Amino acid sequence: MHWRSHISGLAFSFIFVVSYFTNKFVLSVLKFTFPTLFQGWQTFIGAILLLLSGKLGWVEMNPIPRAAALSWLPGSLLFVGNIYAGSRALSRIDIPFFFTLQNSSHVVSYIIACAFHREKKQWLKVISIFLLLLPAVNLPLCDPQFDQSGYLWALLHLCCVGAYRVFKVQHKSTNLSDIEQQCINYLFSVLLLGLAAHPTGDFTGVLEFPSLHSHSFHCGCCASALLGFLLLLSTVRLKRGLSLEHFRVWAFLSKVTAVFLSPLVFYTDINSMSLLCVIVSHVGEALLLYSDRDSPL
Repeated sequence: MHWRSHISGLAFSFIFVVSYFTNKFVLSVLKFTFPTLFQGWQTFIGAILLLLSGKLGWVEMNPIPRAAALSWLPGSLLFVGNIYAGSRALSRIDIPFFFTLQNSSHVVSYIIACAFHREKKQWLKVISIFLLLLPAVNLPLCDPQFDQSGYLWALLHLCCVGAYRVFKVQHKSTNLSDIEQQCINYLFSVLLLGLAAHPTGDFTGVLEFPSLHSHSFHCGCCASALLGFLLLLSTVRLKRGLSLEHFRVWAFLSKVTAVFLSPLVFYTDINSMSLLCVIVSHVGEALLLYSDRDSPL
């Protein structure tokens, strides 16, 4: 049983890294900066594969009560903000810097939890939160290729990620499984992003996209959608086989692996100060994992 959990963890890490690299390739290398269509395509394929898997019995998914679905809609709205803003940010920011900013979403979760639950302060956790916040604040000053728009989208992304994390914990009473929650997220995303495609100009702009008929573009888009679905399945499988603490460790290791490998795959302009921000941020996240072992956040 122990070796099976390691295999599941390695599979999760592999899919995690390849998924982010594929998205980065489509968004930055191919410069497909039409997030409503890109994310709408991913969630559309994800919804179809998830519903098909449920029909075939490959995943356990029960009929979703209307009341439970409606109560989850604020979470779905945060999910759309997460993927849309994340797509915008990832297209403009290098992967090590993207994850450094994303790590500070824990600061948002911590502030929300303290505001609503008045949790008792743990100094080790406070120090880890500070180590996550400090690099995120200083990184824009150190990034050799600072992009103001990219950092503003990253700010919205990390706020949505942090708020979604708290919302997910506080709405366990809906009795929705992770698969059912994601199914609602997918369907809501397809509807909302589909309606937004024309007003944002993405639908018109994509018709003039230079690489629209290229083989690499088609492969990248298909791979990104399939990998997103596989990442969901591997995440659910890993959570079922391990404790939340061990799942977080695998997620952390996957992120570190992506940060380490990304300069070998993509051009990354990094200096000593920005590298220090990346290192301090991940040290802070490791310390947060240690200090927050029994917390659902």
